[in-house]
Amino acid sequence: MGLIQDVDFGTPESKSEQRVTLTIDGQEISVPAGTSIMRAAQALGTTIPKLCATDSLEPFGSCRLCLVEIEGRAGTPASCTTPVGEGMVVTTQNPRLAKLRKGVMELYISDHPLDCLTCAANGDCELQDMAGAVGLREVRYGYEGDNHLCEVKDTSNPYFDYDPSKCIACSRCVRACDEVQGTFALTIAGRGFASRVAAGQNEPFLQSECVSCGACVQACPTATLTEKAVIEIGQPEHSVITTCAYCGVGCTFRAEMRGEQLVRMVPWKDGKANHGHSCVKGRFAWGYANHQDRITKPMIR
Repeated sequence: MGLIQDVDFGTPESKSEQRVTLTIDGQEISVPAGTSIMRAAQALGTTIPKLCATDSLEPFGSCRLCLVEIEGRAGTPASCTTPVGEGMVVTTQNPRLAKLRKGVMELYISDHPLDCLTCAANGDCELQDMAGAVGLREVRYGYEGDNHLCEVKDTSNPYFDYDPSKCIACSRCVRACDEVQGTFALTIAGRGFASRVAAGQNEPFLQSECVSCGACVQACPTATLTEKAVIEIGQPEHSVITTCAYCGVGCTFRAEMRGEQLVRMVPWKDGKANHGHSCVKGRFAWGYANHQDRITKPMIR
């Protein structure tokens, strides 16, 4: 049994009852009005490259990887922030779009550590996946200019590390803290090249308003925010769907393991009680699973 993977449609589902028909790469599809082009394409099985978009958060349009062409419209709009229109004809892949996406990815990689083989997220990194998806094989800009590679890690949180040298400023963690958890503990501090994710008033995570819910860790597309267990144990190999054992809410989780060793608990997106989110105990306090004092047989007298 391998890892159970969620399909990420890039943007939330539209609840509209009105239907819109459009054509994407020669294929016709009918979707609810208000659906993004990105989500409509994914429904057809066409994955448009993305970094700032995920279907648990509202569209943001900052990474500029998901550019598409729309017949009769100038420019290359972002597919995550562009809603479908009746009769729209969309192209998601051609030489022009491929060149634009590769150029954007070059800029990301030119300010990113080239330590993929020893990185905790190796094999589970969206930045790595997207570099491959756009066909990036070299970076023209070199690595000698100003960069963020010497940024200091924040290891203050007992459950996850924050490595700003690997941050691409996609704001997914900030938005997850806002839209999913509602704590507003994270923000983007600084402007332009100085932009970075900051907890509280540029404090260590443990001293900030962060409640360690882990929504930011789950949203992060790189190894910027990584569970300590993944760093220490390595990437999980297989997973099972289970229910949190702490309280009566009944949150559904994907328990990811290496052999019989639990590596992390990921809230299951289709969970009816939690819809892909959880509290700190459900996500991180799973040490009881392998504890020597855990009762594993019914206590029947």
